[in-house]
Amino acid sequence: YFCRYGERWELQLKGSGKTPYSRNGDGRAVLRSSVREFLCSEAMHYLGIPTSRAASLVVSDDDVWRDQFYNGNVKKERGAIVLRVAKSWFRIGSLEILAHSGELDLQRRLLDFVIREHFPSIAMNDSNRYLEFFSTVVSETANLIALWMSVGFAHGVCNTDNFSLLSITIDYGPFGFMDSYDPNFVPNTSDDERRYKIGNQANVGLFNLSKLLQALKPLLDPRQKQLVSQILEGYSEQYYIRFTELFKAKLGLLGENEDDNYLIAFLLKVSLLI
Repeated sequence: YFCRYGERWELQLKGSGKTPYSRNGDGRAVLRSSVREFLCSEAMHYLGIPTSRAASLVVSDDDVWRDQFYNGNVKKERGAIVLRVAKSWFRIGSLEILAHSGELDLQRRLLDFVIREHFPSIAMNDSNRYLEFFSTVVSETANLIALWMSVGFAHGVCNTDNFSLLSITIDYGPFGFMDSYDPNFVPNTSDDERRYKIGNQANVGLFNLSKLLQALKPLLDPRQKQLVSQILEGYSEQYYIRFTELFKAKLGLLGENEDDNYLIAFLLKVSLLI
């Protein structure tokens, strides 16, 4: 942690080596991807999109072996370490794994910590605090993915372990920006099924939120379980409204007109044909 102007930020090293969470990987990062993460996270910040940020990049003397295009051609690359900064690195997967393991007491403690530290508008003595938390995450996730779409950003690996509970962009891996509109754009060469194509990001967001809902259910009473499902049902509308707002702003459309949505869809289709 470090504090600045009364705010607390978490520091994280990417590429520093094995940790208890490295699974079978070497915990290293190559210079190529490290530079991309540094530049893109800063670019996203100045585009007004919630994101982690890069504080420093240090080149390592270690050689790192990587199959860049996942085609069996492994090459030696220069290693690097990025110092990343965010308000929190907790992800949907942080709660999902505890629920899956049946560690409900630890899950409740972690969830209360996250709410207390990062959701100050939610009262800790409120019996519905987990509903309020979930409602906020649903809304902010819809906003984040709409922002991604407004600049043509494809994350590349939108699993629950790469989705922040604070709804910020984290874990820049095989991301990419579309040069021209293509809903089938995939920046990840290993994504053979095109699961994380840019046109599917909103649906993947819904899938990840449904996994968060399942993780929260053991902590809820029957009434709350019904309400939390209703909250999730509102995700699609929230995303659509925010998506429309952003694209209307890009086109300079003022006020409300029933033809606005048609015009947005038409222009996207035209750009697909160019």
